[in-house]
Amino acid sequence: MSMTMSVARIEAFLFRAEVGEPVKTSFGSIPRRSVLLLRVEDADGAHGWGEIWCNFPPYSADNKMRLLETVICPAAIAGTYLDPSDAWHTLTARTHRWAIQGAEPGPFAACIGGLDLALWDLAARRAGQSLRALLAGTAARDAVPAYASGLNPDTAAETVARCRDEGFRAFKVKVGFGTETDTRVVSSIARDLRPGERLMADATQGWDLAEARRAVPRLGAFGLGWIEEPVAADRPAAEWAELAMLSPVPLAGGENVMGYEAFATLIANGHLGVIQPDMLKWGGVTGAVAVGRRAVQMGRSYCPHWLGSGLGLLAAAQVLAAVGGPGLLEHDVMENPLREVLAQPFPRVQQGLFPLPGGPGLGVEPDLKAAADWLVTRAEYRASRG
Repeated sequence: MSMTMSVARIEAFLFRAEVGEPVKTSFGSIPRRSVLLLRVEDADGAHGWGEIWCNFPPYSADNKMRLLETVICPAAIAGTYLDPSDAWHTLTARTHRWAIQGAEPGPFAACIGGLDLALWDLAARRAGQSLRALLAGTAARDAVPAYASGLNPDTAAETVARCRDEGFRAFKVKVGFGTETDTRVVSSIARDLRPGERLMADATQGWDLAEARRAVPRLGAFGLGWIEEPVAADRPAAEWAELAMLSPVPLAGGENVMGYEAFATLIANGHLGVIQPDMLKWGGVTGAVAVGRRAVQMGRSYCPHWLGSGLGLLAAAQVLAAVGGPGLLEHDVMENPLREVLAQPFPRVQQGLFPLPGGPGLGVEPDLKAAADWLVTRAEYRASRG
C-alpha cells in the first residue's frame, strides 16, 4: 500500500455511561463504561474513526483526553506520512522520550493505537475497500467466529442462556474469585454446554504461582478452550512454561504485552496456545496485523482482545478476518449502552459467527446524535494555516 497522508483535523469525543451491573474481575470492578473516540480528517476531507483503550481504571479516559490535547494531536497534525504504518512508527518514535519522561508509556501507546486505527479506517474508505480487504485482499473472510465475553461469576448462568439465544456458541467466564467459586461456576456451565459449544476461563492475572499450580489443572479438567492470564503478564517465562505443562488445555494471554520484541518472544517460546494482543492498548492495526500473522504462522490462535465500544470491536473483527487462523473474536456482552450506538449499523451474531459489514473502512459510523446524552467532553484540533 502506498499513499501520502496528512492529518488536517482531529476530533476527540469522550463518552461515559453508568451501568447497573459492573464488570467484575479478580483485580477489581468496572462500574461505568467510558469510550474515547477519534475522528481524523486528511487535507482532502476524507475521514476515519478510531477508539482508544480506556476501560480501567474507571476515569483513565480523562487523562488520555488531556494527552491528546497537549502532546499527541499536535505531534500528529504536524506530520505527513507515507501510510498509516508510517504514521504509527513515526509518532511512536517522536513521543518515546515524552512517554518515558511522563512515566506513561501505556497511555501514550493507547492514544497512538487509536489514532493508527483512525488512519487505517480513513485509508480504506479512501480506497473504497473494507479494512479487511485492504489488509488481505480476497483472502479476507466476511464473518469471524465470536465468543461472549465478560461473564460475571454470580450471573454467568443467566448470561450464557441470554447469549445462546442471541446466537453465541462460545462463552468466557471470569475466574480468580477463590477455589470454591471458580470450580462451582466453571463446572456448572461446562455441564450444561450443548454440542458444538465452547467455554473458556479468564483469571485476569488473578493467581500467584502457587495458586495457579492448583487452579490450572483443576479448571482445565472441565475441557475449557483455554485458560487466560493465570498469573501476572510480567511473570518470568519459567512460570508460564511450568503452567503450560501442568495445564490440560492451552493457556492464553497478550492483552497486557507491549512491543514487537515482547510479542516475538511470547510467540516463539510456545507457552501460550492463544495470542491475544489488544490493538488499542498497544500497536493499533499496524501492530496487531504483524503480531497476528506471526502467531498464525507459528501455529497459534490469534484471538484479539477488546473491551470497549462497538467501533473497537469492528476493528478487532476486521483484523481477525484479514489475519485468519482458528481464532475467535472477543465480543463483550455485558451491559454497555455505548457499545452499539457508536457503531451503526451494528452486526448481530448468527450461529456463532460475527458478520462483517461490506462497506468501506470499518463499515460503521458512530451515531453521535443518539449518544449525545453520554457525551462528557468534545475537543477539536486543526492544522495551523500557512
